[in-house]
Amino acid sequence: MMRMTWNQICSRAEFRGRWVALDGCRYDETTAQPTEGVVVDVDDDWVELCHRVREAALRSCSIVFCDEKAPPAGPN
Repeated sequence: MMRMTWNQICSRAEFRGRWVALDGCRYDETTAQPTEGVVVDVDDDWVELCHRVREAALRSCSIVFCDEKAPPAGPN
């Protein structure tokens, strides 16, 4: 798994419109939203994703929705 920016994640079809579990996140200081991280899991169902993350003992993950209307990837 490789580290990706949020724009890179949102530009990939397999993540758009789905819940994404990110590990090792960096956050925007103003909004506290993840700006980058390592995608460790993805699912259409938030509950199922949370269940798998809990079973895998990934305690520091952020789970965020990758909006289908997210802007295309920028220069970062």
